[in-house]
Amino acid sequence: MTQYTLEATVRRPYDETVEAVRGELATAGFGILTEIDLKATLKAKLDVDVPPQVILGACRPQLAHQALQADPSIAALLPCNVVVRAVDDTTTVVEAFDPDTMMSIAGEAGDTLRAVATDARQRLTAALAALEDN
Repeated sequence: MTQYTLEATVRRPYDETVEAVRGELATAGFGILTEIDLKATLKAKLDVDVPPQVILGACRPQLAHQALQADPSIAALLPCNVVVRAVDDTTTVVEAFDPDTMMSIAGEAGDTLRAVATDARQRLTAALAALEDN
């Protein structure tokens, strides 16, 4: 199986984890551009019940700008999606799209895009590690 996300398992309830994720992303320099409540959307559109799950579209504008200068088509991969998913009442999984995967898709985009991916990956990894430590 191809690994395309960075992951943290957090021993705390979903709502508390969502707020912690927002805080850690902000600390790492990311803003939230979009938010999709999958539980509510699937209930409204398909009348199905799934565990609480949200997709946060995280963006660090400086990195997005650098990436776009290196390859304007990289916009199709922005923002970086961070998913927060309830496993049960006390455990939540947090996954972020791995910027290294962006590099495998982008191909020969050069050193600038590699530097952006490395910076984003370091920031996301630190945010996930902080979630696991608290």
